[in-house]
Amino acid sequence: MRRGSNLPAVGTYNQTLVLDLIRRSPDGLSRSELAERTGLSAQTLSNVARKLVSEGLIYEGAPIIAGKGKPRIPLLLRPQARYAVGVHLDPAVDTIVLLDLSGTVVAHREHPPQTGLDAATLVAGLAERINALLDAALVRRDLILGVGVAVPGPIDARRGAILEPPLLPAWHGVALRDDVAAATGLAVVVEKDVVAAMVGELWTDAEQQLNEALYFYYGAGVGAGLAVDGTPVHGRTGNAGDIAHLVVEADGPRCACGQHGCLGVAVAPERLVAESEGIAVADLPAPSELRLRLGLLAERARRGDTAAAALFERTAASIARAIVLVNNLLDADAVVIGGPMWARIAPAVAAPLERALRENSASTTTRPIALFESALGTDVTSLGAACLILDSAFTARPTDLMIDPR
Repeated sequence: MRRGSNLPAVGTYNQTLVLDLIRRSPDGLSRSELAERTGLSAQTLSNVARKLVSEGLIYEGAPIIAGKGKPRIPLLLRPQARYAVGVHLDPAVDTIVLLDLSGTVVAHREHPPQTGLDAATLVAGLAERINALLDAALVRRDLILGVGVAVPGPIDARRGAILEPPLLPAWHGVALRDDVAAATGLAVVVEKDVVAAMVGELWTDAEQQLNEALYFYYGAGVGAGLAVDGTPVHGRTGNAGDIAHLVVEADGPRCACGQHGCLGVAVAPERLVAESEGIAVADLPAPSELRLRLGLLAERARRGDTAAAALFERTAASIARAIVLVNNLLDADAVVIGGPMWARIAPAVAAPLERALRENSASTTTRPIALFESALGTDVTSLGAACLILDSAFTARPTDLMIDPR
């Protein structure tokens, strides 16, 4: 549990700390409960609570009488106080969501990916979709904190630009952050998809089980979102989490990097569908159709098709190897698994994955790995993108204690 500070220079930290505790407590917390949990003095806590109430972020609930003494007055989150937009640009579908302060989805839309357009037209189209969502939701613009955009890596975090992810060629080199901000009039954050997914899980982790955790991301590509001490790991350039070239299948398919059996190609949806249908990867359909076929393949395995089941047994073993290797490095023991494609294969691969993790002899950690399904489902990346905005505004970080010398 993070502790607060009574120093006057860290009011922002104290406010975000208190707000974070309140939003994670559906029944609210009294001032005395907050003082006990944060270590703040009664006077400091009272000042912080008054500030949050005046800003409309929290409100006082009805007094609760429990025995003798003064009634307990809970402080509760006002979810409609602020909102955040999340965007996930994906080869199969572009998803845009609007979340309130509690992380509840207020609006949700999916669009076919934009392709074959110049950068200005791409940005204008994305801004139009964002604006249409906000107009339909009837939310005041001054309550919108900003827009989080999650994309496959690599990214240029300094410029807020997409570099050259192989499956999003239309967006290569587009300076998303500044261009979308100019087109919408809203603050914009651009983040790698796996980092956004991890942020989303942390934001909705009411019991704080994921302070040290790995998010295994299964979508158009694979990746790892990492959390250390409750804080998402971005890396020096914003590109942490690339695990696609871990070798998990010695005699597996050749990767573009020259190795055989890299995780990215070994468990790729394209490989599963192509092998099940006896066709070349080059002859596969568009990503949206690929999702459908992958789901049908998993259903065949679930119903007893031995050939389909064997494909997912092999996939589970490869994913388990990757998870164990990364967890040996991180020593997290908590692993969340999800992503846009995960729901398609989960019915066929979840049970063999649990078994493969138990039986893997390469684990060097002293506790067994606890595997969690993503709390955010298929839309984890767009939801996580919105949570980037909420997290940056309302999660207490030790770095907030730094005093600006200006």
